[in-house]
Amino acid sequence: MPQELRAVQWTGSGLALIDQTLLPQRTESLSVHDVDALVDAIQRLVVRGAPAIGAAGGYGVALALVEGERKGWSEAEVRAAVARVREARPTAVNLMVCVDRVMTRFEEGLDAVLEEAAAVQREDVAANRAMGAFGADWLLERVGGDRPLRILTHCNTGALATAGWGTALGVVRELHARGRLEVVYADETRPLLQGSRLTAWELVQEGIPHYVQTDGAAAGTILRGAVDAAIVGADRIAANGDTANKVGTVGVALACADAGIPFLVAAPTTTVDLDTKTGDDIHIELRSEEEVLEWAGVRTAPAESRGHNPAFDVTPGRLITGLVTERGVLEVAAGELPGDRLKRPHGELPGDRLEVDTR
Repeated sequence: MPQELRAVQWTGSGLALIDQTLLPQRTESLSVHDVDALVDAIQRLVVRGAPAIGAAGGYGVALALVEGERKGWSEAEVRAAVARVREARPTAVNLMVCVDRVMTRFEEGLDAVLEEAAAVQREDVAANRAMGAFGADWLLERVGGDRPLRILTHCNTGALATAGWGTALGVVRELHARGRLEVVYADETRPLLQGSRLTAWELVQEGIPHYVQTDGAAAGTILRGAVDAAIVGADRIAANGDTANKVGTVGVALACADAGIPFLVAAPTTTVDLDTKTGDDIHIELRSEEEVLEWAGVRTAPAESRGHNPAFDVTPGRLITGLVTERGVLEVAAGELPGDRLKRPHGELPGDRLEVDTR
């Protein structure tokens, strides 16, 4: 895969978003020139993945300024438009953190806002590269031996889900680059098949051997000894290590715990929300019932059935062997909690530029 692949790009007057609803059949970009279109794109998962949504949200501030200038909005109307972008998806903390960070430059005008949004995107790519190296080092030291590894992953955590390179899939790519990856088991990821459509597409571009499997097959694959470790991403990480990720993640963690193999979460420190004390405080987005009651617009469940469709679940910190960030690896299940080991520099926004406390 070209390393310059970007799910989110500023074009000078708007955003170009790789339309992830069309992959893998078609690779097309959606041009976004107003806030309504950006909110719709975030909610329809045209752009998805916590870091990628964060990057889109950062540029969304610029988009609101440009649209406001074009339509003669007041400052209050521009700020209201930004608030709509910020609230487009409630679980992924990166969206709120990145919008808030870029808004610190709001009074300085469009150029300053664009400068800050570009910095958000640039820093995320650098963070992903760093966590890829940290995660690969950690795995090879503890479970690598002298053979390539077999890795299971859930949902999509690659370049499509970030500003570039990837989080959990960035660790996979790093292992592959070092010649230490045998195969990847990619969970299909219900209900929108982000693993089957997107992760598998990225693995094909990279030439990485892989199997796509149903979500229900993951536990059995782990328990029969076909996997050395599982690596997933995150949408919000609480201070105690509890982690919200795409629904189905907690089952993978439970199977890894029973099998005695590592379960890693790879996410930038912008995904750690120290103001959220435990997973019980994480708002879980409920998506449309039709996503589980229908397939391709055709009803597959009885007309009388209701659909329960949480987009995420919460994995308890006690099941997370390691949290891989751009600062290193915290061994959460062993007691290295984000709330204890990560600190926020004085005056910074929640989730922004967290640092490791090595005391």
